[in-house]
Amino acid sequence: MRLTWHGHACISLQGSRTVLVDPFVPSGEPPQNADIIAITHGHDDHLGEAVRLKKKTVAVKEIADALRERGVPAEGMNIGGTITVDGVSFSMVPALHSSSMDLAGFCSCGGTAAGYVICLDGVSVYHAGDTALFSDMKLIGELYRPDAAVLPIGGRYTMGPREAMIAANFVGAPLVIPIHYNTWPKIAQDPVSFQHAIERTTDLRVAILQPGEPIEVHPRS
Repeated sequence: MRLTWHGHACISLQGSRTVLVDPFVPSGEPPQNADIIAITHGHDDHLGEAVRLKKKTVAVKEIADALRERGVPAEGMNIGGTITVDGVSFSMVPALHSSSMDLAGFCSCGGTAAGYVICLDGVSVYHAGDTALFSDMKLIGELYRPDAAVLPIGGRYTMGPREAMIAANFVGAPLVIPIHYNTWPKIAQDPVSFQHAIERTTDLRVAILQPGEPIEVHPRS
């Protein structure tokens, strides 16, 4: 499977299907070729271009309901659930964060924020969404054994590098990819320090990607 970071929290997973998570790209447009979109929560910098793209979309029930009203073919689910869309498995897992939507000029309930474990072609990726550190990340690692963990490190609105290092250890995925940093000054971080801290003390590997840069993710041996 090929994973590409497009900036901020937006990644795509490419294999027999193309999955796009959180279609907001700060410096341009998100990829147009997605078969399925997954939304972690309703904030503008994650919901992004979901309404305009009008692809099959997976989201928490409240967001899915709002998207269907706007012509998006959305599948609603909730924390703890797993659904399969066109052969791709989406397990919705907890995230500690707020959620709201601004789709009609006023804020409305966005349900609860979430992360996903996405399984495509036998490879699984944990996208944590916007979240603080929480100890049940250990259970996510034990239950789903993801091959890669995509973790926010920006601080202020999510966990920062110190907490994300603990999260990486809790999840135990052999490949860790930092996201949600350096988009704006308020979430400025040094990903190299994060990489060095993890790789000096664990067997995990950290891949620092540039926006638009892909990496191959393989099943753990």
